[in-house]
Amino acid sequence: MRFIIFTILMVLCQNLFSQKPPANCNTVMPETKTSKTTRNVLGTPLQSCCLAPTTGYYRDGFCHTGPDDQGVHIVCAKMTEEFLEYTKAQGNDLSSPTPWFPGLKPGDKWCLCVSRWKDAVFAGYGPPIYLEATHEAATRYVSMKLLREYAVEE
Repeated sequence: MRFIIFTILMVLCQNLFSQKPPANCNTVMPETKTSKTTRNVLGTPLQSCCLAPTTGYYRDGFCHTGPDDQGVHIVCAKMTEEFLEYTKAQGNDLSSPTPWFPGLKPGDKWCLCVSRWKDAVFAGYGPPIYLEATHEAATRYVSMKLLREYAVEE
């Protein structure tokens, strides 16, 4: 019985990890560019952050959150070398690839934990963010003024 369960899990994992993502964030499928129900910090529909690499706590390309997202991954940020080095020094290595994670490089977009982004800002390493793809809940943790200071356009 264990062998059967193990085999099923292996097949499911192979199918999951063998899917090729789009070439870059600009090739997101049109029907997945906005969320129908979730809002961003601007009060408009939440935009997709990135599908290559696929980001978001739920790996759906959006900075959605929910009760099981203890890190609150709601800030869509553009990775910089300085931020990647900073977060690695803090014990959260986002730049090294693993079997289940491609590793990030400068220029990639990623849904960050709001507390990690805020810590990086105050340490002088805050990466730029995309307000259209940052979840409205971010304003519970940081001011809109601070979010706007780090905002960049597509």
